[in-house]
Amino acid sequence: MANHPSAVKAARQALRHREANRKKVSTLRTTLRKIRSAKTKPEGEALLTATVKMLDQYAAAGYVHKNKAANQKSKLTKFVKSLQ
Repeated sequence: MANHPSAVKAARQALRHREANRKKVSTLRTTLRKIRSAKTKPEGEALLTATVKMLDQYAAAGYVHKNKAANQKSKLTKFVKSLQ
């Protein structure tokens, strides 16, 4: 347990930041699951634009590595193009 007031505050902030980070990553994973379950091309394209925007924002903020975001965008675009 932290003894100094600054350490107590840092521990409190770390908990808040951890929860916020987990929520962001969870939201991203849910969005990725939704786009992978798309059945039609128009549905996939609509989800793709929102997902690509989210991946770019999260990569810039450091929630996801920029190369992983680029890899996921590439794979998702390829998947949506393959839909009928």
